Amino acid sequence: MEKRGISIIGMILRLAVLMGLTFAAANARASEVEPWKERRNALIVDAYELNSIDWEAMLKDKRIAGFIAKASDGLPESYTCTGDHGGDTVAHCKTMWRKYAVSRELYQTRRMIARSHGLLWGAYHLARPGNPVDQANHFIDYADPRDDELMVLDIEGIDPEKYMSLEDAAIFAGHVKARTGRYPVLYTNHATAKHIAANRIKHRLLARLPLWYARYKPDIRKVFPMGNWDRYALWQFSSAHNCGKKRCPYRVPGTLDDIDVNVAAMSASALKRVWPHGALLPEKPPVLTVIASATVGTIPALNASATAALSRPLVISRAEAESGSGAGADETVTGSIAVRAAEARLPYQSERR
Repeated sequence: MEKRGISIIGMILRLAVLMGLTFAAANARASEVEPWKERRNALIVDAYELNSIDWEAMLKDKRIAGFIAKASDGLPESYTCTGDHGGDTVAHCKTMWRKYAVSRELYQTRRMIARSHGLLWGAYHLARPGNPVDQANHFIDYADPRDDELMVLDIEGIDPEKYMSLEDAAIFAGHVKARTGRYPVLYTNHATAKHIAANRIKHRLLARLPLWYARYKPDIRKVFPMGNWDRYALWQFSSAHNCGKKRCPYRVPGTLDDIDVNVAAMSASALKRVWPHGALLPEKPPVLTVIASATVGTIPALNASATAALSRPLVISRAEAESGSGAGADETVTGSIAVRAAEARLPYQSERR
């Protein structure tokens, strides 16, 4: 009986080890430590309308390969200022329209300068509560994106009272695809990205958009893979959050410390080949943890676990096997394999203007 028990224990443990080896590649963490210090990696500046830029000075930095500008913000402003303007006075409505008109002219001017100097160009929409189809139309009409230009949906958090809901964000992305033939890239911070990744079955479209990742730390080796994301498309590593007079990850000439700076873990020529993006990432199967355990009477329990990505739906969530003569607990061997979801929900935090 003892020999039979040991055999079952060995079988269960070998199963756990085999699964661990099989799926080791799927669990490998991306290694990213200060990639902006690698001079071959391309840098991308992104700016909103109040960032001041001396283009002659900035263009002297040859590492800068692209420029992403803020385009639209929420729903479009009212031109006629008639009817309901959400509590605004007519005077304030007209002021907001003038600001909108000036910011759009600035956007067109910056695009002309950037493209004329060979920089890659992109535009982002700052998503707010409100009709997502109207916001998508607003973004496309404002940015007028060309086939070689990046489009970005900026989601700041998961509070639908403050930001566009994740459900509406999927509608926004789908409408952009319907009108342009391409999906936008998703810009968001670490906490929101973790939430989407942990709930990727619910947010299947957002979880497959290429990720423009905002995180102001030098080391993100413990972050990826995250859901469907094996890596970031862009990493926003420097902004007013972590750049000051005494210390800054990267200072761009011709701008103030509040300018946002991003890195792509590739050369400028490689970045140019993938720049417009527009396609969804492959969808990975759910990640599960398999736990194998066995006990032989009063002998201490033996346990092993392995994380696995299933290639097909799992039908049996728990299996148990028991053998023994029934003569007593010391002669009974019990083995079990339990499966549980390994993906967790995390809180969120907003970081962007």
